[in-house]
Amino acid sequence: MEQQPLLDLLYLFAFFLGGLGFALGPFILAFLLAPCRTRNIANKTDQFIECGMEPIGDAWIRFGVVYFLYALMFLAFDVDVLFLFPVAMAYNDPSFVIRDFVEVVIFVGILSLAIIYAWKKGVFKWDRKVYRRQ
Repeated sequence: MEQQPLLDLLYLFAFFLGGLGFALGPFILAFLLAPCRTRNIANKTDQFIECGMEPIGDAWIRFGVVYFLYALMFLAFDVDVLFLFPVAMAYNDPSFVIRDFVEVVIFVGILSLAIIYAWKKGVFKWDRKVYRRQ
């Protein structure tokens, strides 16, 4: 009977080490696999660095707001679709099948209204805009 708490502690320690490995592993791999040359060795200490690559052109590029609206729409619907999984699991009572189906249809309908609203506002038109240099 005394063996079970020791086994539980062993499992807890193994999970802790596994979590620590997943947390610190990418940092260790990046340190070991990253190139060793730095800006100081290459005599480029005054140069800005983006992602370890030499930059091309000016850093002040204007992105269209449509790009960010696409990202926000994706996030909104991605999170909302995640709500459908627990709903499908919670609404599995055979006596309320029609009511549950109607509730899910209403939920998806409200999400669809957001798409229609964005479409009417012109969010999904990706027009290339040309800005003059300042």
